[in-house]
Amino acid sequence: MDLRGLRAFVEVVRQGGFSKAGEVIFATQSTVSKAVKHLEDELGVLLLDRRGQQAKLTAAGEIAYRRACSMLIERDDLVSEIGELRGLKRGSLKIGFSVGSSILFAPLFASYRTSHPGIDVQFAMHGHKRLKELLLSGELDLAAMLLPLPGELQWQDVYTEPLVALMHHAHPLAERPSVTLEDLANSSFVLFEEDAGINRVVLDACERKGFAYNIVARSRQIDFLVELVALGLGIAFLPRMLLERRHHPLVRFAILDEPRTEWHIALAWRRDGYLSHAARAWLDMAREARRGG
Repeated sequence: MDLRGLRAFVEVVRQGGFSKAGEVIFATQSTVSKAVKHLEDELGVLLLDRRGQQAKLTAAGEIAYRRACSMLIERDDLVSEIGELRGLKRGSLKIGFSVGSSILFAPLFASYRTSHPGIDVQFAMHGHKRLKELLLSGELDLAAMLLPLPGELQWQDVYTEPLVALMHHAHPLAERPSVTLEDLANSSFVLFEEDAGINRVVLDACERKGFAYNIVARSRQIDFLVELVALGLGIAFLPRMLLERRHHPLVRFAILDEPRTEWHIALAWRRDGYLSHAARAWLDMAREARRGG
């Protein structure tokens, strides 16, 4: 079975059409169409329903797509592992970040770049769920994510600090050094978009306490959340180190004094996947930085 045909088929599904798939794999639309047709002939079934504006997976196509993704991941792992015989003189490293976590890695990237100038390091910012998907699909090598993590992922500890509750300076609790979720039970929340790990930490704690919460706004932008707090719309939650870089005269903060609500960042990777030497070098440098070395 031709892996190029599998790659063409997978990209047609991912990109939603033959033309866009061709742009991704640097082939003409006709070449992509022929590759998919050849794969269908080889398997003896239709994989794509071509009626309408977009090609849709058939029942057989669903199975083939899932298997093809696995085979391509194995192929990429094979190529990466063999390529590591060349050492760290060239290669790539794809790292994902959750909201706010990228700030921890700028000094590490500078050191890594000096030590391994031939490695092309690529960064991406996504929510918790999407980072997990990209790790498991092999599209990311590592991701900085909030604990706890699912069993399909391994992880290395990076950094832990408390969350703080941001509130308008006129809020009744504004002068308190710390607050509990019970203290905030009657307050409205302004949170990150639904996929953010910080939301999961806060809302899981609310559910453990057994009380409802009122979310009045969501945003992916930290500065926008701070501005909403400054306007008195509600309470936001951030790691303390991020707030210290965003001082606002109308905003006060208090440590969130709740168990299991720390901002605990780890570097995660696919448990059953090949971890490249480039990724291992990044993990080693992160480990030394955490130790102060």
